[in-house]
Formats: sequence, structure tokens, C-alpha cells
Amino acid sequence: MKVRVLGCSGSIARGCRTTAFLVGEHVLVDAGTGVGGLTVRDMRAITHVFLTHSHLDHIAALPLLLDTVGTRRAAPLQVFALQQTLDALRQHVFNNVIWPDFTRIPHPDVPMVQLQPLGVGDVFVVAGVTLEVLPARHSVPAVGYAARGDGAWWVFSGDTQGQEPAFWQRVNALQARAPGVGALVIETAFGDQEEALARKSGHLSPAGLARELAQLQPKGAFPIYLSHFKPSEGA
Repeated sequence: MKVRVLGCSGSIARGCRTTAFLVGEHVLVDAGTGVGGLTVRDMRAITHVFLTHSHLDHIAALPLLLDTVGTRRAAPLQVFALQQTLDALRQHVFNNVIWPDFTRIPHPDVPMVQLQPLGVGDVFVVAGVTLEVLPARHSVPAVGYAARGDGAWWVFSGDTQGQEPAFWQRVNALQARAPGVGALVIETAFGDQEEALARKSGHLSPAGLARELAQLQPKGAFPIYLSHFKPSEGA
């Protein structure tokens, strides 16, 4: 299974795009501005979108994705997320004010997009990719995901402030049995000098990340990739 990092930044600047991962050819995990790097053909191939939460940096490209390929698709795009996230999309995005209500266009019976609820522990199989919904703790309701094709699991924490033991228990359980975990993507959004802000906004600092990673068993068993850096952090 190939995972393409379309975007993994906490904000935008030249060369920096917000969170979106293309898992295989047909599954998109989060729909940040990184989606804009895909070709129209790539966009048309996406059949399912799995969102971690409702924040703009993770959903910004979803309305534009639909505008680009919605009428060229044979079936509605399936968007899965927590019910609270779907409610936010309906109320604040697809509301005929910010954006047309593509859940009813061009016809309520055959819309461009269908919003589907999910919950922690749910498992989906899409085009040979298995996705499991993992628990997460953030400033709004949120989840993470584990995905695999015919190899090891790819795990994404989503945005998280940590302090969610069930997430690490599940990661350790996936690692404990073959094929194990192949990679973990986890965020750190603020420097240690802003740890108070990180906690208040539901994110991790490097110090907080270190405390979280201490829960991995065994340690050093697979690569860990950090995401959600802000372009201004190094400016």
C-alpha cells in the first residue's frame, strides 16, 4: 500500500500544504490544501474521504475537490467522519452560504457527496485498503486512523493533545501481531516554549510528544514521522 503525503504542514506558505494523505489511489485521509497538488485524474479516482476532525486545515480542499470533479463522477463521493464533524460540515460549509450544499446537488437522490458517520473501532475495507478508526483527544471531537493493504499498518494520530491511553494501547496491539506497524505519523504543532499554548489548543509540543511516545511498546520498532509544523516556527 502506497501512502502519498499531499500535505503535512500546520499552515500554509510556499511549499507548505495542510494535512492530506492519499492512501492507495481511492482513499483520502483528511482534505487539507495538499489535495490541490493532485491532478484532476487523481481527484476523480478518489471514492472515499476519511476526516479526522472539522478544523479548516483538514477540510479546506473538500468543497473545491467536489467543485472540480463532482459532476464528472459516476457515484457520490463518500465522506466519513464523526457525527460532530459531519454536523459542522453541514452547518458551516455546505450551507448554501459558504458553499453550495453538494449533499443535495444536483439532486437529493443523487448528490455529489454523501456524509457518513463513523465511530472509534469501526473498520472499513475500500479497494483493498483496510482502515480502522482510532481514538484521539483534541480541542474538538477527533479520531485517528490505522490503514493497511497487504503489508504493515500505517498509523496516523490526527491532531492530538495526547492523554489518550486507548490510542497507544491499540497501536501496541497492532504492532504485537504480524504484520505489525510500518510507520506512525504524529503531530507536534508548537515548540516547547509554547507548551501552554499547545495544551490549550489541543496540540503537542516536543516535550509532550516525548511523554506520549514513552507509551510505545517496544520502543524503536518502526519509524515515526512528525507532522503539523507551522511554517513560521523556523522563520
